[in-house]
Amino acid sequence: MILRATGLRTGLRMGVRSAAVLTLVAGLTACTAQYRNHGYTPTDAELADIVVGVDTRDSVAETVGAPTSVGVLEGSDYYYLSSKVRYFGAAAPKEVERKLVAISFDDSGVVRNIETFALEDGRVVPLSRRVTSSGITDKTFLRQLLGNLGNFRPGGL
Repeated sequence: MILRATGLRTGLRMGVRSAAVLTLVAGLTACTAQYRNHGYTPTDAELADIVVGVDTRDSVAETVGAPTSVGVLEGSDYYYLSSKVRYFGAAAPKEVERKLVAISFDDSGVVRNIETFALEDGRVVPLSRRVTSSGITDKTFLRQLLGNLGNFRPGGL
């Protein structure tokens, strides 16, 4: 009987230790940073194949692929954008790498310039809110109607 109780205690201790080790390993694994890549930018070798002053829109699309984005106007520049975002535990996702390749064209559609920008080149642009306040956001329809009752003059009608 004593041997069985000792074996049971030993087995219980081993089970508790195994559970603790598994919990520790699972906890450490959950804290590992995960990275996700978004978008596409051509490599430096692919960009070296584009000749400024010679290549056109069509040849650029054949060489490095279709652009991620095109300028607003017809016949505008090509933009290739990629980013790398880090997800770490419960922390908010953080963009750790961004690359933008801008290929500009002249009026005849020939490559004029190739520029590459990174996350470090970016600037924070503060947005201003230009909304006209109506001043009646907290007033209900009945409150507005009853509030105007005393504002009418018989001579003004």
